[in-house]
Amino acid sequence: MNLAISGHHVSISPALRQYVVDKLDRIRRHFDKVIDVNVCLSVDKLIQKAEITLRVRGKDLYAEATDQDLYAAIDLLVDKLDRQVIKYKDKRIGFEHDALKYRVVEA
Repeated sequence: MNLAISGHHVSISPALRQYVVDKLDRIRRHFDKVIDVNVCLSVDKLIQKAEITLRVRGKDLYAEATDQDLYAAIDLLVDKLDRQVIKYKDKRIGFEHDALKYRVVEA
């Protein structure tokens, strides 16, 4: 899993980076076939915003969350993304195909 964390008008401290990595471990427990993760943390006046784009096979999952505290925004973001990953995983499992079954018709 390739992880890129960027900040817009905010510096990414090692503690903030580790917090994001720890929260993304929850996503990995549900679905380990993640290709790429891009996280963007930004500040606009008093609003803290966290955005994430998660690339999996055949689809990009996107979520964003805002709050007055950046850590709370990250928590909300991971909750939203977790629901999306579980839904994607359930859809993927539901589309498994069985082998074709042929009926023999006797004449």
